Amino acid sequence: MENTLEQLKKYTRVVADTGDFESIHQYKPVDATTNPSLIYAAAMDEKYGHLVEEALSYARAAMHTPKHRLGACLDRLSVNFGMEILRIVPGRVSTEVDARLSFDMPGTINKARQLIEMYELQGVERDRILIKVAATWEGIQAASVLEREGIHTNLTLLFSKVQAIACAEAGVQLISPFVGRILDWHKANRKLDHIPAEEDPGVASVKEIFNYYKHFDYATEVMGASFRNTGEITELAGCDLLTIAPSLLSELEDMNVKIEQKLDAATAKNIKLEKLSPDERQFRWMLNEDAMATEKLAEGIRKFAADLVRLEQMISMKL
Repeated sequence: MENTLEQLKKYTRVVADTGDFESIHQYKPVDATTNPSLIYAAAMDEKYGHLVEEALSYARAAMHTPKHRLGACLDRLSVNFGMEILRIVPGRVSTEVDARLSFDMPGTINKARQLIEMYELQGVERDRILIKVAATWEGIQAASVLEREGIHTNLTLLFSKVQAIACAEAGVQLISPFVGRILDWHKANRKLDHIPAEEDPGVASVKEIFNYYKHFDYATEVMGASFRNTGEITELAGCDLLTIAPSLLSELEDMNVKIEQKLDAATAKNIKLEKLSPDERQFRWMLNEDAMATEKLAEGIRKFAADLVRLEQMISMKL
């Protein structure tokens, strides 16, 4: 019998959630995603030192002021990792916009354009890049503008149905609902050590969003993310994509548990659902009413920003 990872690939596009090229080679995902935390961890590894050095050289040659050199170096480093990943995967790589721009629509748009230009100057077509943006109201509106320009987006830090609906209405390419972080919140809030995968609120959230999208024929792709265990992953077999860390990919590869398709677009068509089209006021109110989503979105932005600051500090010392 095929191992569980190979079975999963029959139902779902598997994406590697890592900046480690060896893991990408090993597990052969279709796409790959990165974020400041993963880039920082990889940049600290000597085997990727040449990518850091190239970014430093680029920034020193291209920019005059220390502030601009630092920003250029960080962007170039993200693109360098993305370029290496694209040499391995047949599909796309996600590259993240600075989390500190999460409430800055013009800033997000400008940064996304800069990143795409860097890739295009290296000969990479924009269809192979997803620009990761936090699913705030401002981030979603920025993504809408970018999509109209042919710059495709991955809306991250997504914890609620209203965020997902706003993304679909904005025409974004892909969303990344954070399964494990939803589970974390519910375990802490309900003072539980364990919630079975079948009852996992993060899994339930992705299923609800997937069914809503397929029922109303939205083209936006659903990519479950931030998993805590293999049970969450196998419960979402059939989701458009799942982005999985190397440690869980390894577990799935070592498993020989038979899995079944749990999500199906045809089945979603028969579910009775009400269509929503939230404007800014409704979006902010509905998000505010969801304590988990409000808290985890804010926490996620802070954590990504903190990781970026750590990366900046490391780069500053080298510059």
